Amino acid sequence: MTAIKQGRTLGFGQRTGQIIQMAYVVEDIHASMAWWMADARTGPWFLLDHFLGPDQTYRGAPSQADVAIAMAFAGHMQIELIQPLDDHPSVYREIIAERGYGFHHVGIACDDVDAECAAYQARGYTLAFRAAVPTGGAVAYLDNGRNQPGMVELIPVTQGMDATFTRFWQASVDWDGSDPIRPFA
Repeated sequence: MTAIKQGRTLGFGQRTGQIIQMAYVVEDIHASMAWWMADARTGPWFLLDHFLGPDQTYRGAPSQADVAIAMAFAGHMQIELIQPLDDHPSVYREIIAERGYGFHHVGIACDDVDAECAAYQARGYTLAFRAAVPTGGAVAYLDNGRNQPGMVELIPVTQGMDATFTRFWQASVDWDGSDPIRPFA
């Protein structure tokens, strides 16, 4: 077993090289946010109504899947909800077809997504999806051929990512239920 290298601590309390996010594909993002707020006491939520990332590739081909994304923090762990908005092939549609809505992936904060992607591929993972993201850089989703327990998303640690996620986390500290759904930007 390889020793785990501890990375630097980000503004929202997690470290680079660690899982910082748990993500779920959902049928109705508004109903899902409502459940997380009422039953899991998680919020506020930051909603991006449409994300059609530039230069998307899905399984090696150009992709144009459109999704709604909502993010909130439960403690220092980010929860991400993803609702596909069209029927284009995507990493989200394939998991829904395989086992339905629910858990989709863990997100790991990476200083070097390309190097980590190569390391995962050397261990037998396949690059399933890649897209530029609003916080800088490009995410990469990797599939181990079983998707158990889910895919791995490598999230680039950029100034924009750390600042955005830290802002979301700070809003969750002592959140009183007011202004429950906020714009992503």
